[in-house]
Amino acid sequence: MNSIEKLTEIFKEFPGIGERQAKRFVYFLVFRNGSYAENLSKLILELKKEVAQCKECFRFFILNAKKDNICEICADPHSDSSALMVIEKDSDLESMKKSRVYHGKYFILGGLVPIVEKDTKSRVRIEELKTRIKKADNELKEIILAFSLNPQGEHTDVYVRGEIKGIAEKSGIKISSLGRGLSTGTELEYSDNDTLRNALKNRQ
Repeated sequence: MNSIEKLTEIFKEFPGIGERQAKRFVYFLVFRNGSYAENLSKLILELKKEVAQCKECFRFFILNAKKDNICEICADPHSDSSALMVIEKDSDLESMKKSRVYHGKYFILGGLVPIVEKDTKSRVRIEELKTRIKKADNELKEIILAFSLNPQGEHTDVYVRGEIKGIAEKSGIKISSLGRGLSTGTELEYSDNDTLRNALKNRQ
């Protein structure tokens, strides 16, 4: 396998990228001058050095001066500690953050639960979520399940709700899901601000 084929295989691992698009990326790099590829390589290496995963919400973020592995959202004393939004991935968090309609805490589940899956707990951070809820003491009043409105997202909603129901009931915490501001089949990551605002407003 030559370098073009090897790099194509790597690009194919990117979300939503097929072989044709991956090959286009490779030839794009081939036609650029050498300094472009060198700068790209340098930025990728810097990314791995500068980015950490928050130990509270599991979001990836640029390390702060303290390097304490707590992102700015979790460390912000002004964010609403009474609400915890559970989402699939970092890009969903960024979309919700840009909408400016939610000001609480977040928890990144790390994926959606496959409809046919025997070892679900190895695919998502359900145990870590339970620990996060328990650590919240009496501050947490509502857990918002915010997943894409597709079969896998709805299956994940049912799974997570079932797993945390006992803890939530014991602590008097409400569990809600995003309302029908989202159209069926909608990916949370690509929803506009008005759609997210309505979905959050109509949660139930």
